[in-house]
Amino acid sequence: MIGCYTLFKKEMARFGKVWFQTVLSPIVTAMLYLMVFSQVLEGRVEVFDGISYTEFLIPGLLMMTVIQNAFANSSSSLIQSKTLGNLLFILVAPISTLQIFLAYTAAAVARGLIVGLGVLLIALLYVEVPVYNFGIIMLFAISSSAVLGALGIIAGIWADKFDQMAAFQNFIIVPLSFLSGVFYSIHSLSGIWQTLSHFNPFLYMIDGFRYGFFGTSDVPVGTSFAVVIVSLTVLSAICYRIIDTGYKLRQ
Repeated sequence: MIGCYTLFKKEMARFGKVWFQTVLSPIVTAMLYLMVFSQVLEGRVEVFDGISYTEFLIPGLLMMTVIQNAFANSSSSLIQSKTLGNLLFILVAPISTLQIFLAYTAAAVARGLIVGLGVLLIALLYVEVPVYNFGIIMLFAISSSAVLGALGIIAGIWADKFDQMAAFQNFIIVPLSFLSGVFYSIHSLSGIWQTLSHFNPFLYMIDGFRYGFFGTSDVPVGTSFAVVIVSLTVLSAICYRIIDTGYKLRQ
């Protein structure tokens, strides 16, 4: 696994060198969301009994930040390597398809967790958040960021230009994450919108993660975890296939 570990270190060093953009910037963005929404809606909205809106908001913002940055890490790395032409050095190295997948995914998970931890530490200065089950929190944080890391690999390989990559993130990742119950409970939605929300896989990531803090959720936690695991399995299989066949890589 030396090759896998080396590629993982390279990916960690890549986003670590520009930490101001890759780590600090999303933390600041998340805190701005927290400040604005908590100031406007605190005391006016109560989603779960005995839980303030600010407390309800923090886990959603945490998970949204984690998954968005996990996706950004693997997708930006691959599109940059393709554009600069240095992806060839990885393809000719004595490293297997599985090792390439694991290295990119692990680095995506690491970045997501680092940024999420930064948001949590600052948010704790703002309000104290209860922890119902730390194991469930970590389970959903790691598995969900792995899902988005795998999706980022697919998007990074598929995209030929940076504007295609930006379109994928702006028109798919961002809307799905914003419409997944970060700022509200899906039970507050009416009719068709509540039904449509159940087709959003990000809902189950955020709702299951929130369960780890409060012990209550909109969707049964077992259902949420099953959706996350199925998504991870399917996307991992697709990643392995496209890397192994060299789709848009060996051109």
